[in-house]
This record gives sequence, C-alpha cells and structure tokens, in this order.
Amino acid sequence: MILDKFRLDGKVAIVTGAARGLGRAMAVGLAEAGADIALVDVLDMAEAQQQIKALGRRCIAITADLAKDESPDLIVSQTLKQLGSIDILFNNAGIIRRAPFLEFSKKDWDDVMAINIRAVFLLSQAVAKVMARQGRGGKIVNTASLLSFQGGILIPSYTASKSAVTGLTRLMANELAPYKINVNAIAPGYMATDNTKPLREDPVRNKAILDRIPMGRWGQPEDLQGVAVFLASAASDYMTGYTVAVDGGWLAR
Repeated sequence: MILDKFRLDGKVAIVTGAARGLGRAMAVGLAEAGADIALVDVLDMAEAQQQIKALGRRCIAITADLAKDESPDLIVSQTLKQLGSIDILFNNAGIIRRAPFLEFSKKDWDDVMAINIRAVFLLSQAVAKVMARQGRGGKIVNTASLLSFQGGILIPSYTASKSAVTGLTRLMANELAPYKINVNAIAPGYMATDNTKPLREDPVRNKAILDRIPMGRWGQPEDLQGVAVFLASAASDYMTGYTVAVDGGWLAR
C-alpha cells in the first residue's frame, strides 16, 4: 500500500535546531510517522523530548554547539550509543543576523556561515560515513530558504549561506547516490518563528509580505511536517538533489 511507504517505523532520525520552531515541528512529524528521534540544540529540549516520548517513540536530547568542530562526532557517537543507528538526518539548525550590507560586520558574517553551512557540511559528512558503513542507505534533508532563490535585503550572510545549502545539497546528492543516500532540501517560506518575529511585528513589512503570499498567511511550523516525512521516507526513494519550496505560493507570484 502506498501509505506504508511513508512509515518510518524502526528508523532513527537526527534533527538539529529541534528545541522549537521548524525543527521541533519536523521532529514531531517524523516521530508521528514512527521514527525514534535524536534532538540536537543548545536550548532546552525537555518539552520537545516529552512531546515525542508521549507518542511512544524513543527520544534523546543532545546539547551541542554546531559551531564547534567536535560537535558532529559527539552527535553521531551519542546517537549510535543510545539509539543504535542513524537512518535520517535533518540539518535544520540556523541563525540569522540583520543589518544593511554597508554596515554588516565580519562577526555576523562568520557566525551565520558557521552554523548555516559549515556545520551542515561537517555533520552531513560524519553521518554519511555511518550510513555508508551501515550499507542500507539513508536520507539527508537540509533546511534551505526562499533566500536560496532570491537575494533579499539586510541579511547578506543568511542569503549566502542558504544559497550554499542548495548547492551543497546537489553535490551531496551526486556523490552519495552510490551509497543509496538521498539528499534533498526544504525551502520554507515566511514562517511564524522567532527568526521572523521582527518582520511580523513591523506593520509595513508584515503587510508587504502577506500581500505577496497567494495563500494570504504566514506559514506555521506544522506546515512542513508532510514534506519532511515524505523526504525522510521510502516514498521519495527516487528523488534526490532537489530543493522543495513550502512557501504558500511566494515563488509563484
């Protein structure tokens, strides 16, 4: 049955940036589909962990700063030790800094690039080695952005990093295909999260954004659960190297 292909029973998924927002919603969606979850964040994950355990799934919380080089090995070793394998990786953690291009600082550039693209590369590499060794393939899903396709304003490092995520997704798809590892990305539209709070609280920017979205509303984190489960499951086995926009029609406008 086709619906069985969307099941994740017996799978183990790592989700970064999972304490709240998009990461938490996707982690819960994966758990609802049957996966056990390794949550990764620098924030308190107790509430997210409790929510997933209430679904009857195993769930561990790994506190790790993805800007540090030792974090990928820590995440991989703790997941294997406590959950036994790794089948799915969601590189969701991301940060943003806002300032005009002419005033944008080197620190804000480096901080964003360290989390949004360097950490994606390092953790994906560490996890892909495990998946290749396990010999049964796997799924890697990166969180891209509408700024993977557009320039935006006031967020140079964010735009650069998310454009890089799409490029790295394609390269990884090419190189990891022989290991039966699918690599895709999700590009959320304007979502109601902490990252967009300044925009939603600005009446002018908020109206301009909503006027551009055909569906007429900000996305909710739960709007990503369906595509997250699809890309993590056998239903997407012949799909790799693609970035899927979930944007309420923004890019179609």
